[in-house]
Amino acid sequence: MDLKVYREHTKVTRRFKEAELVLKNAKIINVFTNEIITGDIAIEDGMIVGIGNYEGKQEHDMTGKYVCPGFIDSHLHLESTLVTPKELVTVASRHGTTTFIVDPHESANVSGLAGINYILDQTEDASANVFVMMPSCVPATSIDDNGCTLTAEDMTQYLDNERVLGLGEVMDYISVVNADPGMHRKLDLFKDKVRDGHAPFLAEEDLQAYVMAGISTDHECSDFQYAMRERRNGMTVLIREGSAAKNLEAIVKGIVENNIPVEGFCFCTDDKHIEDIEREGHIDYNVRKAIELGMNPVSAIKMATIYPAICYGFHNLGAVAPGYQADLVVLNDLNKISIENVYYKGEVIEQEEEIEIKKCPDELKNTVHVGKFSKNDLQLESPTGYFPVIEMQEGQITTKKQIKKFSRGKCLFLSNAQYQKIAVIERHKSTGKTGVGIVSGFGIQKGAIASSVSHDSHNIIVIGDNDEDMVLAVQELIRTQGGYTIVADHKIFDTLELPVMGLMSDAGYQYNNHKLKNMINKAHEMGVGRGIDPFITLSFMALPVIPEVRITPRGVYDVLGGEFCSY
Repeated sequence: MDLKVYREHTKVTRRFKEAELVLKNAKIINVFTNEIITGDIAIEDGMIVGIGNYEGKQEHDMTGKYVCPGFIDSHLHLESTLVTPKELVTVASRHGTTTFIVDPHESANVSGLAGINYILDQTEDASANVFVMMPSCVPATSIDDNGCTLTAEDMTQYLDNERVLGLGEVMDYISVVNADPGMHRKLDLFKDKVRDGHAPFLAEEDLQAYVMAGISTDHECSDFQYAMRERRNGMTVLIREGSAAKNLEAIVKGIVENNIPVEGFCFCTDDKHIEDIEREGHIDYNVRKAIELGMNPVSAIKMATIYPAICYGFHNLGAVAPGYQADLVVLNDLNKISIENVYYKGEVIEQEEEIEIKKCPDELKNTVHVGKFSKNDLQLESPTGYFPVIEMQEGQITTKKQIKKFSRGKCLFLSNAQYQKIAVIERHKSTGKTGVGIVSGFGIQKGAIASSVSHDSHNIIVIGDNDEDMVLAVQELIRTQGGYTIVADHKIFDTLELPVMGLMSDAGYQYNNHKLKNMINKAHEMGVGRGIDPFITLSFMALPVIPEVRITPRGVYDVLGGEFCSY
């Protein structure tokens, strides 16, 4: 801290002069000692300069209220909220999240460095702390058909950017453990920074080799046993609770029942629709749910504040203490995490303030380029009558692989009530590639659902029980340059346009929420299970780093076997 500034701040700390702002008589959550201490919080220039008994030029009475640090989302993709970055940050900050650790690999997979710069530029003046992890796997694997490639050399220009914290989730664990030179150049480039992981269900030897490469976090744990394996290897577990992947209950129950120390566990959302954030909350929802599962409220708050701050090297965030930024959440009820107000740098975040939507560069709104595509591309034939099936799992983004016999000999697959078609159409370079497979557990009937949000290459993915509606859905997304669409009985029911890289809307989140709510309800009416978010779940079916089996523009891919399935 500048010495002149320090002198002025300590005048307030030592009570030689009044503070700019004092929060009086607060029940302060101390994340260092697990105590709840009643006192005043003195704030000067957006920083906490004293805890105790203070007078201020402006005073806010906190009698009967709890004050905890602002929450930290330790891993998220802003693009997955479907709205422009600043909109998401503003809405989520009203729920107490004041720090966002963003991995823009969705934008990078579509538009490369221009996509990363878009995320940085859009959040530069947001009323929150927005940091970026440099995408490590663009493309995610060597079999992906995405829009751009990002090398270690491309990343060097960001090393001195104070908002770039480190290397984003390393999805290609095979390249890590096999000592691929290109991957390890990226790891070495960020050797003095945090390197995030993406390591679902690795064998113990591979997990240890992965950790030895310097990767320190993972958000892909879906059960307590695997989370403990990662903790034993020194990894920080980022407990995910998003719109599709809901891992919190399984892991937190294990922590509570086994009396495991919460140090080394943090919360994240990863992928969460803004409609869900508006309805149930953001990181505050994770904290609230952990408390409902029996976790001590202070422990749950520490997992959303000081532990992610320590993990990512924030020396002035995550605590209510002198020298920390005045990012604060005022709670009416500690157990219910009932939020009255949120402060960012000592200023109250307005709950109803209109959000400015920044203009998007024109080139980022022209990214859907599909080559030759017709109904014939959706034909799926087997010479033996056996087909691989992608079995979806409610509440998870993992899948199971089945081999199902549909005929005694050569046959053309036709959808039925249990099994439908799923296809991915390449949309970046007009290659004409189309991969087709079979899926169970989704349930769509008399129609089709399609999305240009399709992790991580973001090609067009479509699922339906008849080819005509699937083609119509794909054509609609070509017309809108991206989005979500539902086709019912050979007619377009509705489309949520996502023209920004085929990932985000710039029409405003209220417009998105209204459309998305109706479309999700329609999907459930058409047979999609109530425990499934139809669009987010669909968007993960093309990600070939999540077990066990996926669909890509090149065909059905066996993730565990590392090969495409034959018919």
